Amino acid sequence: MNCDNVQPCNCTYPCPRHGKCCECIASHRKNNELPACYFPPEAEKTYNRSIDYYIQLRKEGKV
Repeated sequence: MNCDNVQPCNCTYPCPRHGKCCECIASHRKNNELPACYFPPEAEKTYNRSIDYYIQLRKEGKV
């Protein structure tokens, strides 16, 4: 399985997993979070990757 991004990664947080989707997802899953690609640009910039924040954004119609 090729786990490198084929499209630009929207994550603005500097980390060693940038552009390595499988590693990124595994890391966030371990912390009960979602990766940046689940969030719209303004929400992504908060670095809040919690599932609760994602659900809040869904309820607000922002995702």
